[in-house]
Amino acid sequence: MQKTLLVVDDDPDLRSLLRDYLTEQGYRVLEAADGEGLWAHLAQTQVDLIILDLMLPGDDGLTLCRNIRARQQTPILMLTARGDEMDRIIGLEMGADDYLPKPFHPRELLARIRSIFRRAEQSGSQPVRHLRFGNWTLDLGAHHLIGADEVVVPLSTGEFRLLKALVEHANTVLSRDQLMDALAGREADPLDRTIDVMISRLRRRLGDDAREPTLIKTIRNEGYILTVGQPR
Repeated sequence: MQKTLLVVDDDPDLRSLLRDYLTEQGYRVLEAADGEGLWAHLAQTQVDLIILDLMLPGDDGLTLCRNIRARQQTPILMLTARGDEMDRIIGLEMGADDYLPKPFHPRELLARIRSIFRRAEQSGSQPVRHLRFGNWTLDLGAHHLIGADEVVVPLSTGEFRLLKALVEHANTVLSRDQLMDALAGREADPLDRTIDVMISRLRRRLGDDAREPTLIKTIRNEGYILTVGQPR
């Protein structure tokens, strides 16, 4: 079945380029210049993936991403300015499935789109279940943590994906590339600190001392490891 993409960017030349290229690749492509156009399309059409620029007139991409996630789970690929690391992290935490810095080659965008669809198909085939580690339970359906006292700890999309990868590979060192693959389906850029920042936030969620962590430990020059009994 042909998939429908919605490109939201205020640059008409870029929208035209992406429309022509992605149409050639077999996709149906819709366009919007701002949030108003985005909501109009979503009200009328079943969209399979949204390509969302960060810098938009009116509501910016981060605001739109958060509002989309509050209503639906349509995959979102965020377009960001090169070097805006904090915006990329916030975008992932608000529910974006991946990001791509501008400028980019259309083939790179196509690879990200295909990766997002592959991950969506794989996750959709897995039964909802829970993973228990230490005094915590990770709810794979609701995407949140449950503590020993039954208190629910909400997780952002990015935090959930990272923690799930760590729990499923408990007591095994995962490199930044492996964690970035779990987060966004690709390898990490050597200068990209997204994983490190999000690991710090996960530690705070888990009450893990950043100076002497007992759950998520840093392995110098290798990556991170979740040190617990095997998840069950």
